[in-house]
Amino acid sequence: MIGKIKNFFQEVKIEAKKVNYPKKEEVIASTWVVIVTVFIISFFLGLIDFILSKIISSFIG
Repeated sequence: MIGKIKNFFQEVKIEAKKVNYPKKEEVIASTWVVIVTVFIISFFLGLIDFILSKIISSFIG
């Protein structure tokens, strides 16, 4: 049992060395893409919500 656990962690260490981590510049660029995308989508959804609320208000009131 102890041998299996030891073997597992040795394999984890080997696989962790194979991981290709992104560079700092890539992380920053990806973060900006996410931030801009979130702002664009939230603006779009807010606009759609506003328009639909005005349409529904005109039917109700």
